[in-house]
Amino acid sequence: MVDACFADPRLAVLYDALDGERDDLELYLAIAAEVGARSVLDVGCGTGSLACQMARQGRKVTAIDPAPASVAIARDKPFADRVRWIVGGVEAYDGRPVDLITMTANVAQVFLEDEEWDRCLRACQRSLRAGGWLVFETRDPQRHAWRAWTPERTRRCTVAAGGGKVSAWCTVTEVDLPLVSFRWIYTFERDGTVLTSDSTVRFRESQELSEDLSAHGFALNEIRDAPERPGAQLVCLAQRE
Repeated sequence: MVDACFADPRLAVLYDALDGERDDLELYLAIAAEVGARSVLDVGCGTGSLACQMARQGRKVTAIDPAPASVAIARDKPFADRVRWIVGGVEAYDGRPVDLITMTANVAQVFLEDEEWDRCLRACQRSLRAGGWLVFETRDPQRHAWRAWTPERTRRCTVAAGGGKVSAWCTVTEVDLPLVSFRWIYTFERDGTVLTSDSTVRFRESQELSEDLSAHGFALNEIRDAPERPGAQLVCLAQRE
């Protein structure tokens, strides 16, 4: 099931404004250039910010996401006409093997069960050319990021398309490691509407990631830091063997 913040059109349309500047994407653009990727598959593309930037650079891009509401927003962005958009999971990709697969933000952490994660990695392995790269990020479990997911530290505001202020904040609902569940709460001041979006993510240690990748034909060549979030993220660069 897709979280409401991506699937509900009333919330998906707010995502970019509430998420702020996506300076985290600069790292992925730099890696694409570093590995010489001409073709890219963006898994869990959301509202398409990275896919459209990759396309603007002249790369052949396919972007996949299971939330139709988010993909609809992505299709209206500059350079979106250069992207092939697919509503679905990575298993839905039916094109030629690509040079690079990306999974930004929370994407790699939404696969809660081992079977789900295995299916994702198998599909990525099939979708990459030999020597191609899978690049994704996941929060370092040693940093206990969920401790900062409080209303006071996550509150943000924007203005809805029809006018009126929208406030959003996060609260943790359960910690049962390696799983952490949380809820985003959205209040629309114009009419008093309150909407919620519940999510659960899984935290994986670097050793677990290395073993999982190796079991699916990848070599975890490097784990980098995210420059805009030093020490908080494990940015994994895995190469298909």
